[in-house]
Amino acid sequence: EVQLVESGGGSVEAGGSLRLSCTGSGFSFDNSDMGWYRQAPGNRCELVSSISGDGKIYYQPTVKGRFTISQDIPETTVYLQMNSLKPDDTGVYICVAVPPGFVAVVAPCRRLREVSWGQGTQVNVSS
Repeated sequence: EVQLVESGGGSVEAGGSLRLSCTGSGFSFDNSDMGWYRQAPGNRCELVSSISGDGKIYYQPTVKGRFTISQDIPETTVYLQMNSLKPDDTGVYICVAVPPGFVAVVAPCRRLREVSWGQGTQVNVSS
């Protein structure tokens, strides 16, 4: 059974930082792409960032330069370092594991069979 367990969410003021972690089990971590979605109103998930097993990285344009994704393959953990946070970054951040090369910049949350979803962690950024 695939499990993705997130931690690190919380509440910060604008300009602050948070680091999200997601530890995976039950699947081949080094043969998967990992990523983070942010849940928007209407149950729409927007891809914030992703990283492939060989290190290819995607960032949503609104977070480029502020967020950094990384992974520790032996520890089967992916991280999202979020700096210079803005109120618009507020939302539920959901860790995902997807087949290599699978791309869905926008997706209905928890509805794609190809995607394994974590439970999500809340990030609140106040102005």
